[in-house]
Amino acid sequence: MAIASDSIRRARPLLGTFVEIEVAGARRSDMDGAIDAAFDAVAQVHRLMSFHEPDSDVSRLNREAGIRPLRVHAWTFEVLQTAVELHRRSGGLFDITIAPALQTMGLLPLLKDKPASAPIARSADAIELLPDQQVNFRSTDVTIDLGGIAKGFAVDRAVAALRDFGIPGGMVNAGGDLRAFGAEPRAVHVRDPRDPGRLICRIDVADQALASTARRVELFDSSDPGCSAVIDPATQRPASLIDGVTVRAPSCMVADALTKVVMISGTDAGQLLECYQAGALLISADGDVQITSDWHQAVHLAA
Repeated sequence: MAIASDSIRRARPLLGTFVEIEVAGARRSDMDGAIDAAFDAVAQVHRLMSFHEPDSDVSRLNREAGIRPLRVHAWTFEVLQTAVELHRRSGGLFDITIAPALQTMGLLPLLKDKPASAPIARSADAIELLPDQQVNFRSTDVTIDLGGIAKGFAVDRAVAALRDFGIPGGMVNAGGDLRAFGAEPRAVHVRDPRDPGRLICRIDVADQALASTARRVELFDSSDPGCSAVIDPATQRPASLIDGVTVRAPSCMVADALTKVVMISGTDAGQLLECYQAGALLISADGDVQITSDWHQAVHLAA
């Protein structure tokens, strides 16, 4: 008879970061298979939605969707649907067509067959989603990047894979985008974006997702802090209102995307957060911490 292990934790380099998966409460063989399936799901999201991979759905769209409609994978279409909806509901603050600005800043590579054009104002219908998972760009100069939402979606797909194997509880963490499931709450520590060696708070997470971004470093525990580029579509410049943001939401895809909106608009994002049943923790440039009223009970500020 197989003996159950208390927990298993594994990590792999994926999505430009380290993805860590922890599971518990099942037979060792079941947990091993579940973790492998979860990593496979993350790797598939990367293959589909990477700006850098020439055969990804994103690269195909950037080359050809301004000329003719293209059919994409169901997962890519789902992410695009959410991105278009968020663009509309945020008044254009969440904008996956910001890629040319990122290219100009050297944060994304130039495309061989499509030189970066000067960023222009985009309307909500720059991306047309058609039946049968087909996508059309209304202009040949539209270039998209799903870097502000796809990592969260990958975490959601990994959790779905774990649940499909009957795993009762665990957590997936992709460099600050994470999701916990099961009855046992998980403690997540948030760093001060101005001083990565100092903790701002502890957040208790149970059956929900967190995503984090900052102007200077990643907020979650990491041995290699990295920068985060959040561009305000109105100015085509990096957002500077807030130093760091952590968002809680039912899905990691939504939490990931909402961090960009909150970084740009600060406390003005309250209505949008409420629309998505989300909460936020904001850290200002002078270190002040603001927490939305629906989330105080799960956030424990450091002394």
